[in-house]
Amino acid sequence: MAVVPAITCNEDVMSMTGKARATLRAEAHHLDVQVHIGHAGLTPSLLRSFDDVLRTHELVKVQVAKGGELSAKEAANQAAGELGAEVIQVIGRTFTVYRENPELPRGELPPWRR
Repeated sequence: MAVVPAITCNEDVMSMTGKARATLRAEAHHLDVQVHIGHAGLTPSLLRSFDDVLRTHELVKVQVAKGGELSAKEAANQAAGELGAEVIQVIGRTFTVYRENPELPRGELPPWRR
């Protein structure tokens, strides 16, 4: 059973402990990419879809297209800022973000494993 990390919010700034971030990195290793950012970048419709995926899964792996206008690091920081999420890691053209949804039922498995 994975322990869902605690995130503290202070004036709209999220902070996560290194241990919690490491736990989520380990969990994200086995995830499939669920959001693809194309050459157009972070469009409003893509951000709405991304928000829906975050709401239902909490931990999301994202891939950025080659030759796009944004690097993976820029896209991760911009998306996390606009969606109120925390960047977990950026590797190559892939990044992982986390945003807790308190409305999801808590059970044996976290939402991204269901």
